[in-house]
Amino acid sequence: MIEALSHITLIVSDLDRAETLLVDGLGARKIYDSGAEQFSHSEERFFLLGASDIWIATMKGDPLPTRTYNHFAFKVAESDLDTYRDRLAKLGATLLPDRPRVEGEGRSLYFYDHDNHLFELHTGTLDARMKRYAAPRQG
Repeated sequence: MIEALSHITLIVSDLDRAETLLVDGLGARKIYDSGAEQFSHSEERFFLLGASDIWIATMKGDPLPTRTYNHFAFKVAESDLDTYRDRLAKLGATLLPDRPRVEGEGRSLYFYDHDNHLFELHTGTLDARMKRYAAPRQG
């Protein structure tokens, strides 16, 4: 049985630039840097993100060739969304325009990093979304 998410690994072309986005943009804490020593496929760094310490690994390599809608979504408070938007814009992340949503679904901030990974910062919960989807449609 799967117990929990273990970690997320992102292949990045520039470890320093990825670190800046994770630390300065999202508030992660760096806990490991392999430097020249390699235990895995390439140089790597480990970060912990959020109150539940989500383990994110970055490994040096070629960026994704294209952008897709495959993404990682992190839960954030509604009151923090605009702060993240400002931080990420200053770091050069590609912010996407807001998309239409139904009431009760929560708000999202979507952005691409420099290696074509799509991230979402989302204010809603699965429970709230399922309640909204189960409600009769208006109009």
